[in-house]
Amino acid sequence: MSRPVVLGLTGSVGMGKSTVARMFEALGVPVFDADAVVHRLQAPGGALVAPIEAAFPGSTGPRGVGREKLGAAVFADPDALARLEGIVHPAVRAAGREFLLDHTGAKLVVLDIPLLFESRAAGATGGGSALPFEATILVYAPRAVQIARTVARDGCSAAEAEARVAAQMPIDDKRALADHVVDNGGDLTDTERQVEALWRQLTD
Repeated sequence: MSRPVVLGLTGSVGMGKSTVARMFEALGVPVFDADAVVHRLQAPGGALVAPIEAAFPGSTGPRGVGREKLGAAVFADPDALARLEGIVHPAVRAAGREFLLDHTGAKLVVLDIPLLFESRAAGATGGGSALPFEATILVYAPRAVQIARTVARDGCSAAEAEARVAAQMPIDDKRALADHVVDNGGDLTDTERQVEALWRQLTD
């Protein structure tokens, strides 16, 4: 049995990666959502709650992992962040491999991994670096659009949005690494046309 073509989907804050992921789902493509997996594993009863509490005492509670408390524990501390990644990323990779096994009959599968290129650059500890894929898709939007969307979505100031963007890998670096780029800077109809064209290209 032939295995599906596996795509790694990524973007940056405010680019509309989740919107593009839903467009692939609407075309019948199975989509693995790495962020959703992390939220599930860190929720009450989740497999990551106990190991995260052991590594970062006081970061969990009745609602599972307290993301603000955990963020405060690892913010600006590369060693602490590396410890956290050593707990989270193997679990995400395992979930991703299980997802691929569950969809071996599909023509195309998308792995939605926010830090896909950052993970590659960091080596094997990255959340998506050990998952197999044939090509990568970057969802792109101009910086002004990205800032405006981030402000509207998160209710933050433009300065806060700019700081979040500045903390991420530069978008031009991601574009250089991507095999395909979906321009999500315009209206959704145009984005849908791009996604459908890419879907046809990869499934024909």
